Amino acid sequence: MMAPVNPEPASIHASCWRRAFTLMAVKICERWRPRCGTVLFLSNNLCVKYGYFQHVSEASTMQFIANHTKIPLPKVYCAFSRKGCTYIVMERIGGDYVGNAWYGRSKESREHILQQIKAMVAEMRSIPPPADARVANVAGGSLYDIRLPEETPGGRGRFGPFKAISDFHRYLRRGVETNPERANPEQRAEIDELINMHKETWPICFTHGDLSSLNILARGDEVVGIVDWETAGWYPSYWEYTTARNVNPQNEFWRDEVDKFLEPMPKELAMETIRSKYFGDIPWGW
Repeated sequence: MMAPVNPEPASIHASCWRRAFTLMAVKICERWRPRCGTVLFLSNNLCVKYGYFQHVSEASTMQFIANHTKIPLPKVYCAFSRKGCTYIVMERIGGDYVGNAWYGRSKESREHILQQIKAMVAEMRSIPPPADARVANVAGGSLYDIRLPEETPGGRGRFGPFKAISDFHRYLRRGVETNPERANPEQRAEIDELINMHKETWPICFTHGDLSSLNILARGDEVVGIVDWETAGWYPSYWEYTTARNVNPQNEFWRDEVDKFLEPMPKELAMETIRSKYFGDIPWGW
C-alpha cells in the first residue's frame, strides 16, 4: 500500500494552552536552560526547537516516521508558528552524539552501532512512496536544505516541491539546460557530463537528508534516537548517500563510516561533486 500524502498542517496538537505554555517556557528558560543550536532543553524530558527557519513540516515528518517505522526518534507534543517563528515541542532523548569519542570505542562497538544505523536506514528507505511520487516533504510541500540555494528571495531556505526528478535536477542546475557560452572547454565538458547524468532514472525514496554523527544519539552501544528531520522528504534514491558524504568540518571522520551503513554510489557522488562545483552555494554567474 502506498504511503498517503496528507494536507500540510499549519499546526499539530497546538491548543491555546499548549501555545501559551510553550511561549512562556521559552521566554523564561532561554536565559538559563542549556541549548544546542536551535533546540532549547526545557527539562530532562522535554525540549523545544524554534526559530524563523524552522517549519511545521519537520514535526509532520517525525510523526510520519513514527507511524511507518520503528526508528527511535523524539515524540512530538505540539508544533505551531507565531509571528513567523515556528515552535516544535518534543521529547528530549537522553544520549550522546554517536560520534563522541568514536575511535575510543572498540571495533565491536563501532560495528554494532553501524549495523543498527544500517537497519534503520533500510527500514526508512523501504517506505513506499505516494502514488503521485514527487520530490517533496511528507505532505507534498516544500523542502529545506541549508546547503542548497533557496528558490525565491525571502523564502527562508525553502524550495520545491517538484513534480518530477527532472524538475528537481533542473533546479539544482539553476535552470541551465545547455552549456554557458562563456564557460571554458573544461567547464563545458563537466557541465555536459552533469546534464547527461541528470537524465538518468532513479526511484523516489524517503530520505533523512543529513545522517551526520551529530544527528544520531546513542547510549552505550545502543542507538536511541535519530534527530533533526528538517531536511527529510522524498528524494531521488541517491540523495541520502550524497548528503551523508557531504560532512561538515566537525564531522570529517564520519565520511569514512558512511559506506558501512549506506550503499556506496560513487557515480552519483561524482555527479553531485560536479553539481556542487558549478551550482552550489555560490551565486550563479560566469
